[in-house]
Amino acid sequence: MADVKLQQQVRLSIPAQAEYVDLVRLTLYGIANQMGFSFEDIEDMKVAVSEACNNAVLYAYKRDGGMVDIVFNVGDQDLELIIRDEGDSFDAEEKTQDPGAWHDTPLEDVETGGLGFYLMQALMDDLEVNSVEGRGTEVRMRKSITLSEELQ
Repeated sequence: MADVKLQQQVRLSIPAQAEYVDLVRLTLYGIANQMGFSFEDIEDMKVAVSEACNNAVLYAYKRDGGMVDIVFNVGDQDLELIIRDEGDSFDAEEKTQDPGAWHDTPLEDVETGGLGFYLMQALMDDLEVNSVEGRGTEVRMRKSITLSEELQ
């Protein structure tokens, strides 16, 4: 994944409960809008970050009290989102099935349980998923600002 030339960093930590995922989307909207992302790109990023957060909420913790940490790395022309939990890990390689190949995979061929990762890869410029037993899962995604054809 390409490094983001960091200008600012915003951190958000939410309880691993579905009702808090809206806070992440609202924060993302504010940051991405301020950066100059198009409405369409912002909506794509909101779907992708929702998928990552929902995975943490639904699968990471078997008990109450877990937290999900979200980092927004704001660059000159791109935004990196990092979603971390310290819950149960999973076989990231099996679930993500070679992310580079997702763009060429017909939707009907995506395995059950892999649709969220398929969406994240399709909607973002870069996606990296790491899940380590005993340490949780980290999802990193990046989106660059694309200039409209009128501005190019």
